[in-house]
Amino acid sequence: MKIRSIFLLVLVSLPMLSLGQKLSGVVTDERFQSLPGAYVMNLTKGTHAHTDLVGRFELQVTTEDTLSVSYVGFKTQQLLVTNLKQPVKIRLVEHIVELSELTVTPGHDAIQTLTKIDLNTTPVTSSQQVLRTVPGLMIGQHAGGGKAEQIFLRGFDIDHGTDFNMSVDGMPVNMVSHAHGQGYSDLHFLIPELIQDIDFGKGPYTASKGNFTTAGYADIRTKSSLKSSSIQVEGGQFNTLRTVGLFNLLNEEDQSAYLTTAYNLSDGPFESSQNFSRINLMGKYNKRLGNDHVSIQFSHFTSRWTASGQIPQRAIDSGLIGRFGAIDDTEGGHTSRSNMKLDYVKTIDDRTFISNELYYGVYDFELYSNFTFFLDDPENGDQIRQKENRQILMARSEWNHSFDLGSHESLLKVGGSIRNDAVNDNELSHTANRVTTLEQIQLGDVHETNLSAYVQWDIELGRWLLSPSVRYDQFRFNYDDALAQTQLHASEGIASPKFNLLYNHSERLQLYLKSGFGFHSNDARAIAHSDTDVILPRAFGYDLGFILKPTQQSFLNVAFWSLKLQQELVYVGDAGIVERGGQTHRVGVDLSYRYQVTPWLFLNQDVNYTHARQIDALEGQNYVPLAPGLTASGGIGISRATGFYGGLRYRYMADRPANEDHSIVADGYTVVDLNMGYKFKNYNFGVNVENLFNTDWNETQFATESRLQDEPASVEEIHFTPGTPFSLRAFFKVNF
Repeated sequence: MKIRSIFLLVLVSLPMLSLGQKLSGVVTDERFQSLPGAYVMNLTKGTHAHTDLVGRFELQVTTEDTLSVSYVGFKTQQLLVTNLKQPVKIRLVEHIVELSELTVTPGHDAIQTLTKIDLNTTPVTSSQQVLRTVPGLMIGQHAGGGKAEQIFLRGFDIDHGTDFNMSVDGMPVNMVSHAHGQGYSDLHFLIPELIQDIDFGKGPYTASKGNFTTAGYADIRTKSSLKSSSIQVEGGQFNTLRTVGLFNLLNEEDQSAYLTTAYNLSDGPFESSQNFSRINLMGKYNKRLGNDHVSIQFSHFTSRWTASGQIPQRAIDSGLIGRFGAIDDTEGGHTSRSNMKLDYVKTIDDRTFISNELYYGVYDFELYSNFTFFLDDPENGDQIRQKENRQILMARSEWNHSFDLGSHESLLKVGGSIRNDAVNDNELSHTANRVTTLEQIQLGDVHETNLSAYVQWDIELGRWLLSPSVRYDQFRFNYDDALAQTQLHASEGIASPKFNLLYNHSERLQLYLKSGFGFHSNDARAIAHSDTDVILPRAFGYDLGFILKPTQQSFLNVAFWSLKLQQELVYVGDAGIVERGGQTHRVGVDLSYRYQVTPWLFLNQDVNYTHARQIDALEGQNYVPLAPGLTASGGIGISRATGFYGGLRYRYMADRPANEDHSIVADGYTVVDLNMGYKFKNYNFGVNVENLFNTDWNETQFATESRLQDEPASVEEIHFTPGTPFSLRAFFKVNF
């Protein structure tokens, strides 16, 4: 019996022994910064691996095997294995994107490649362009760069972030129980020149992403180091001025550091000067401690502005104001945010590491708005102030362990986090001219804690990748109502199972099925006052799609998807009330295409269609207000290491219903932008043009009931913020 057991053990082990030994290595760029997600292919045997968070990989090889190492935006490198005992260090050199070298890699979600391609061929030049890098995502600015952008994705009018999870280097951007609206996400603390790449996903399918991950998520990653220092000066119409300084302080094999700053000024195209100003600071330090990594970063931004607000079409038609005029030109506000972040990646062994994050943030916000003009207060007007002072403390850890499952690779992730938001003086008040407080409508302190844990198991079985996971979130809501002199609290937990399946037919075709549950939390004030019977509305969705390389120089992604939301329950900070929406169902199709015509000429196209309806409402009364049905964006780009470069891009949004019965329509638009420049040695100069054809377009639109001062009764119609007219900015940049 004993001999038989030994014989069976030998038979099982032979296939694994024949694969050879494990070769370990690390993949970095020229500045020794890790490249997570690099693709390492054994050309001799056809096996492969991907680098982990710190750029490490392990691969079955034998001596004289040939490896190919590739990463988008870097030149593919090949090397011959000669020593199995010594770990290899591979440094990739930055290079213009070559789609012919891009493979649809097994065991890896290839859709992430889309943003890497776009960032390499069409660099982001403004904070407004950051989110547009996510395929299918549209934005609208309420106040010319002061407020957070309004977001549209997959048939959601997400407002400022209620159904889209955003983070920067893991730092949370969404603000729970915010004075202006649930999930408010202000990305203006980010300097766009520092973006390295964007990890994104559509739908609630990622275990590490929790609250607000219904329509999707985006985690923006900033550069670990700078290639050189630079100073850029930019100026243009409407008294616009922007300066950016990137200063490389340290760049060695085991450590790097930089300090950056940016300053923005603009009066905007409005008849009343916008008086917009913003200053940004950011610094980062990275240190390699043997196999461990430590990163410390800080950032701060402060911004002030005056806004003309949303205006009704009837005021323009009557000649009362111009298109860029205002009913109340004392709107505006100021906001600031300071961030401190510590990352520590601890290597346990060649196959195990733990990533740890500790974050502390301080945030101030004050906003003055007037949406209804003289509807409620015919004498003083309806201006409101929304204000808060917030502190955020977050800690997160994730344990990663890779192991062999027979002859196949397997990765287990176990993570957890705790986040606490302490919001003092969360206020909604009725004001006049930003000076006089007429009435305090809401005032109190919010303390909200989110404790979470998740586990994800990635199992690679030949051409298949199975990824089951589950996440659990526990919330504690506390609200100290200063006006009612009461203390209210509630708690709730929610489990979110998920399952993703990838199948690689070849290096040119990947099929996938993604499914799972997600949620967005409701505002703590609404929960505490029992204004809602659903604390954590649940979402369920699935994606069925494929990624295809029709030719060596092209890349195509098509996805058919469905998403049901238990309740579109949103706290409306503008009015201090909760709007209860019923269940909704959205179905749609996403298409993204990238094509490299020549080594320096690129075409890109994204088309997204959504059918969004309320489930419980009657036919004809079941439209989801402001839900985009058809959107598209695309363009042509010229990308060269030196010499002339440029791009022409458009974005399109079709007409969409502004209310439940579609009797009020939000007008669609098509806007074209242009950028061009010339790079020579250490110098870079060029121009950026917004709205090349000077289109009259409405950037943000709402069906609002309002009353002008001389009107006998209120009127419900579209109120909008006009989109930027033709705007030219020129810049000059020097590297040193």
